Amino acid sequence: MAVPERVLTNEELAQMVDTNDEWIRSRTGIRERRIAEDDQTTASLATEAALNALAVANLNPMEIELIIVATSTPEHLFPATACIVQDSLGAVKAGAFDLLAACTGFIYALNMATQAIRTGSVSNALVIGSETLSRLINWQDRDTCILFGDGAGAFVLQAGEEKAGLLSAVMRSDGSGADLLIVPAGGSALSPSIDTIQEGLHYMDMNGREVFRFATRVMTQATENAVKGAKLEIKDIDLVIPHQANRRIIEIALRNLDIPLERCVINLDRYGNTSTASIPIATCEAIEDGRLHPNDKVVFVGFGAGLTWGAAVVVWSGAFPTRIKMVPGVIRVYARVRSVILRFLRRIDALIWGRYQ
Repeated sequence: MAVPERVLTNEELAQMVDTNDEWIRSRTGIRERRIAEDDQTTASLATEAALNALAVANLNPMEIELIIVATSTPEHLFPATACIVQDSLGAVKAGAFDLLAACTGFIYALNMATQAIRTGSVSNALVIGSETLSRLINWQDRDTCILFGDGAGAFVLQAGEEKAGLLSAVMRSDGSGADLLIVPAGGSALSPSIDTIQEGLHYMDMNGREVFRFATRVMTQATENAVKGAKLEIKDIDLVIPHQANRRIIEIALRNLDIPLERCVINLDRYGNTSTASIPIATCEAIEDGRLHPNDKVVFVGFGAGLTWGAAVVVWSGAFPTRIKMVPGVIRVYARVRSVILRFLRRIDALIWGRYQ
């Protein structure tokens, strides 16, 4: 995982909009969130999280064959943020693309990378959820500015013989609710202009009440469907790691599923809603806290704009086989040098071929 150092507390927000710590905590469960610095971006956070994941796996970036970055806040409309991450890692064999399914994106990406491994097209994949949602927030809008934070998390997926990894996944969508959680401008429907900027159409807009009703229903349904697809029962699940959007949503879903709160990971009080990054960040902390162990059966479940929702049942595989120790700092320097050399060679190539045209 990778999160910015800058912490924005509820008390600080109370100086910006009409709110207070008690109001925010009682309705969301959030007390603080992380905010990216000016020099931090979705790609830089994704790269840091990826390097940390590769270090845990002791896997050289040159062995990665697929990189998927799930994000709602890409570096640019194009090129893909995943391509920038690929270059920053020096992952010379990797295909790379972004996946946009809002907060459910990490579950979608996890399923797609798993299927790519199962077909035999790749052996090693990197799945990243990364967000700088603070860049899409109207800090005068109390309904949204209290909710969101920045951060990134990453998983390394690898082909193996043991019975582990993704057992089942559910991916669903309902575009009839597209206007319930939306950034209206910036795409082909409303291209950037002075008018759209002045009207605040590049900020996030959310119908909180409708999203809340939708979320509590689909979190329950998706979990039940994924568990059934894995040929398991709810009682077989050791841990639930949900999308960290709102504590009340999580508690209602757990109550509907008859799962005690002790079997769920909740860390949104310290990070807020980090969208696609929330599940991998919570997973990293569950491991650090000794709550997630090899062979545990885990449910990842989430929902988001689109509307989208989904769940995945995973058997956690634990540590990878020991290899030569991968040092993130060394990899970062190598990747930078490689990128500079490739840019230089591209210029030389352009000069040579330009003479013959």
